[in-house]
Amino acid sequence: MNSVAIYPGSFDPITLGHQSVIERGADVFSKLHVVIVHNPNKTPLFSIAERLEMVKLSTQHLGNVEVSALESGLLVEHAKSLGAKVILKGFRTAGDIEYELPMAQVNRDLANLETVFMAAEPSHGYVSSSLVKEVAN
Repeated sequence: MNSVAIYPGSFDPITLGHQSVIERGADVFSKLHVVIVHNPNKTPLFSIAERLEMVKLSTQHLGNVEVSALESGLLVEHAKSLGAKVILKGFRTAGDIEYELPMAQVNRDLANLETVFMAAEPSHGYVSSSLVKEVAN
C-alpha cells in the first residue's frame, strides 16, 4: 500500500514518546512526513532550526521519514501539498484525545484528511516536552 502520512508537532524538544510514534508510524506508512509546526499557544525553548536538527538526527536511521517545518498556514494545505492522506497523532491520556478530536473532525471536514491516533508506549506515557523542559531548567 502506498500511504503517506504527516506527523505534526512542536517537538520542543523531541521526546522518546515522539520518537516511538515516529518509528512505529514509519512501519505503518510508506512515507511519513514529520512536520514541526508553530503553536501560537506555546513559547518555544528551541528555535525552528534547532528543532529541525534534533528531529532529523533522531530520524536519520529511518529511510521513509522526511522532516520539515511549517511556520504559517493551514496544516491541511501543507499535508495535501505533501500528498498526505492521513494525519498521525500520538496520545498519552484521554485528555490528549479530547483535545485532538475536534481538530481531527475539522481537518476531515476541511480537507478529507483522516486522523490516526497512536497510543504512547506505557514506558513513555508520562513524558511530555513540557515536563522535559521543566526538569532541564
